[in-house]
Amino acid sequence: MNDVNAHLDSGLGRMSNEYAGYVGLDVHKDTIAVAVALPGREAAYDHGEIANNLKAIKKLVNRLSKQFEGQVVLFAYEAGPCGYDLYWQLTALGHDCQVVAPGLIPKKPSERIKTDRRDARKLAVNARSGELTPVWVPDAEQEAMRDLTRTRDDFKGQERKARQQLNAFLLRHSKVWPTGKSRWTKTHWRWLEELRFEQDWQQIVLQSYIDAVREATARVTAITTQMERALPQWSLAPVVHSLVALRGVDKITAMVLMAELGDISRFDHPRQLMAFLGLVPSEHSSGDKRQRGAITRTGNRHARRVLVESAWCYRFPPRQTAHLRRKAANASKEAQAIAWKAQKRLCCRYSDMIRSGKNTKVVTVAVARELVGFIWDIVCQEMPKVRTAA
Repeated sequence: MNDVNAHLDSGLGRMSNEYAGYVGLDVHKDTIAVAVALPGREAAYDHGEIANNLKAIKKLVNRLSKQFEGQVVLFAYEAGPCGYDLYWQLTALGHDCQVVAPGLIPKKPSERIKTDRRDARKLAVNARSGELTPVWVPDAEQEAMRDLTRTRDDFKGQERKARQQLNAFLLRHSKVWPTGKSRWTKTHWRWLEELRFEQDWQQIVLQSYIDAVREATARVTAITTQMERALPQWSLAPVVHSLVALRGVDKITAMVLMAELGDISRFDHPRQLMAFLGLVPSEHSSGDKRQRGAITRTGNRHARRVLVESAWCYRFPPRQTAHLRRKAANASKEAQAIAWKAQKRLCCRYSDMIRSGKNTKVVTVAVARELVGFIWDIVCQEMPKVRTAA
């Protein structure tokens, strides 16, 4: 099994003050601006600009290795659209690397000038002082599954957009499907195909919108099938099957969570995971005043979205239905017990908060936050079994 716990948020095997040098990289598609900070308090200096390819990176590493007499150097660059290839290239060459969260890089309020060289120097200096926050770097298997789940998410967005465009076109011409009846059923499709317009070109527009919806739906179906085929080969498949025992968590939701977050047992406490997902309240406190606001919305938005969607299922009373029992058939006994405990806790929590007059959306997010704790508990139960089996 590929050990998804090999690269944690802390990321590195030594303290930040044990490196011979600190290299900040401002990475773009074609170029990388390089700056170096030496141990101590001296300012970082520019080390030039290189092409963003493996040959140039190896040449840079060789130069730095000669400069620092073969000692290990810490590289740092911002997480972004260029992905993690640079991270793997640098670590394969024998050095440590941090892929840092862009939104958590310290910034002076009075800074008004931003250039690639300045950004590289800032990264080098902050890496030296230990003020950067590394992100968790997925391994090859984990990144492949993340690509698969995100592709489905993109296709679902295209499907929603195509459906909205079709509905908007019909609404403009007063052709409205009855309120309260389900859309996209066989009856609804038959109604759409029987619609007639006076102008021929409007009939062509209708058919084009219908075809666009069908094509988008077919893409979603195809990629969902690929996800189901890939699941048995995934090292985290047992964890996915156990998470499905939770109410509101189906196989797709569990795959998205594990693909985005990996081994969440790396968090020492569920509160850390809640904060990581941006589900905790924002706060502005000064002196005796303490003011809390909306959730922070930091961290992984894909995982946060599916968690909130799952939380809606807890608006109903707790019960062990035949559907839930079938869904949890492949889960471990421990996971099933945690899932039932979650049902009793979260369903009562939802109803209590609604009775107290809380807004429905606020209540759902609060339930999603507590659901994270039960998910963390199940993963902590299952991950030791996965590692032993590997």
